[in-house]
Amino acid sequence: MNQKELGELRRRLRPEKCSVKCIYGCYVNSKKEIISYLDESLGRMNEQEAEKYLGLLKKTMSGTLGKNLIDVVFSTEQVMDSDEYRLLSALRESELKSGEIREEFYRKVIDSLDMGDLNYVILLAYDAYDVPSRGRGPEDREAASDTVFRYILCGICPVKDGKMELGYFAGENEFHSCAPEQIVSAPELGFLFPAFDDRAANIYNALFYTRSAGDLHQDFLDAVFHTEPPMSAEEQREAFESALTEALEGTCPLEVVQAIHEQLREKIEARKEDKDAEPLAVTPAEVAEILERQGVSQYQAASFQKECAERFGENAALNPENLIDSKRFEVRAGEAKVTVDPSFSYLVETRVIDGVKYLLIPAGSDVEVNGLPVQVGGTPEEAE
Repeated sequence: MNQKELGELRRRLRPEKCSVKCIYGCYVNSKKEIISYLDESLGRMNEQEAEKYLGLLKKTMSGTLGKNLIDVVFSTEQVMDSDEYRLLSALRESELKSGEIREEFYRKVIDSLDMGDLNYVILLAYDAYDVPSRGRGPEDREAASDTVFRYILCGICPVKDGKMELGYFAGENEFHSCAPEQIVSAPELGFLFPAFDDRAANIYNALFYTRSAGDLHQDFLDAVFHTEPPMSAEEQREAFESALTEALEGTCPLEVVQAIHEQLREKIEARKEDKDAEPLAVTPAEVAEILERQGVSQYQAASFQKECAERFGENAALNPENLIDSKRFEVRAGEAKVTVDPSFSYLVETRVIDGVKYLLIPAGSDVEVNGLPVQVGGTPEEAE
């Protein structure tokens, strides 16, 4: 799925646009016990409440592809004959109307999920989207749909105690401390099944959502999808940095890191302009080319590719957004820390002066410390 397809589905999740008839779910306590069930008609809710439910489910399609939104790929064998795929398909085919099938799904989620001391709500919704044809003219855009995308959305939302606030009590004409007893928070995880690829159902894929890119809830993934767990964004970055360190034998020049960071950042920025594009990917071979252009030996560049193959698998395609922080370039040296706008990372230099290693940044005419203008070098009289 690409960002444009995600946006198309997200815009649909409004009471007046979607065909969601009911919101199903259950409320689970920290002891893995179901406290109550949810079976609410969207049409009977007031507009504000309906928007709240759909807004929570919409969150499961938010974040960055490849980071918060992970492709789950089913094997042909799973699609043909597997318990996990049968259950997901049954939920979809029954349009969530079967209480028995929903109960089986709830138990699978509850048994696999560890939410610590938090209570949580499992939310489910079914929608059938008449996908409009895409044409060049207004008449074509109004053309009848030639496909219907039938899908389910699931969100797992923590339930937390409400915060105490001052509230106005009209009968007493006074303000008093008050708080809602329990508040349903934004989902920690969830999924869309099947995926919406090329504006149609891809029954070989699902789209998994995690609020925290560093926590993929592996037990949940294994229980619900039973697929090889992907590496989290944090794990990918650590593996990438480890491969680079090993290949360069622990001596990675600042200029090399700057070049990698800048060229991956440029790829990320360029792709943001193209909403139709597939999630961005870079291969170890492309990074190896950057290394060689920076004077790294062919042997070390080849060693880097080998290290990546061991950590990510052969022919791996990596998401640059998981490998670098494109919004920050930070250099640490002992107790000192220098943070530079990534666009100007080239300003940072290393130099040895009188046998001492230094990090250098050119000081222009406007130098500030915590917002206070300061003078660098010499006295005010000399500056004049």
